[in-house]
Amino acid sequence: MQPDATPTPTFADVAAAADRIGSRLARTPVMNSASLDKRADRRVVFKCENLQHGGAFKYRGALNAILPLAMAGNVTAVATHSSGNHGTAVALAAKVCGLDAYVVVPRDSARPKIANIEQAGGTVIFCEPGLPAREAAVAEVMRRVDAHLVHPFDDARVIAGQGTAALELLTEEPDLDVICTPIGGGGLIGGTALTAKAMAPRCRVIGAEPLNADDACRSFRSGTRQSVVTPATIADGLRGSIGVLNFALLRRYVDDVVTVTEQEIVNAMRIVLQDLKLLIEPSSAVAVAALLAGKLGSSRQRVGIILSGGNVDLDQCPFLRGETVK
Repeated sequence: MQPDATPTPTFADVAAAADRIGSRLARTPVMNSASLDKRADRRVVFKCENLQHGGAFKYRGALNAILPLAMAGNVTAVATHSSGNHGTAVALAAKVCGLDAYVVVPRDSARPKIANIEQAGGTVIFCEPGLPAREAAVAEVMRRVDAHLVHPFDDARVIAGQGTAALELLTEEPDLDVICTPIGGGGLIGGTALTAKAMAPRCRVIGAEPLNADDACRSFRSGTRQSVVTPATIADGLRGSIGVLNFALLRRYVDDVVTVTEQEIVNAMRIVLQDLKLLIEPSSAVAVAALLAGKLGSSRQRVGIILSGGNVDLDQCPFLRGETVK
């Protein structure tokens, strides 16, 4: 299913999104850890979107997409598909705006994320794993319910909203040499990249993703958009393929895409908990894993990382269970 036909967003759209939704967001902190700086041999700052409403950056894009729909007055419900965080964000934003929300969720999604959607007031509809199943299920929902699609990543309004996290980070830390985010569908890296290149043109933008779900890396290297169906990665929020709009932004604004192993992801979660006292989800830890693996530029460079979310299924967290991940 294709999202609404929207043009590729610009930095002006990000700035407009910040004006539109800024007062409704949590102004998440930018944190630093001397011990983590020592591990990475550079100064590293973290934009803590794990502390955003709904526990992830996704609320920014969802609210920026839904608020204008509600203000227009001709939409009563929204629908989306999500592995969890975007679904929660859509449900929260819809509730704030007085709309109903229908969220298609793969059956293998993290239990806490499903609970978060329900607690936020969203109606959950389960589907099989994989993007084709998700798209088919949300299309069926929209046939039954008069709802407007809020695509999880391939929507200019969503991408612009996600870019406001980088806008806030670069406002506080304007001299970064590198900025890094995880890549799933690409809304965060897309919004971050166009924001960084407008606010700090010399700053390198690097995306990070699991080696087991490396469609963005392969797309970046080949110049042709590629996809994954049901990748086997602990980073459940990064199992989707990069979107059309975000691939265009990737090619234009992103300097590199790197990959990390499953064990590196788990180790990064543990280190962030130890050094920053923050529990982040595996998808969020992917960017930290790239840092610790030495894949984000040279030593002594100043690095900014957006910690994308903190919704962790503690019962399935490998380092709490003493497991080794391959």
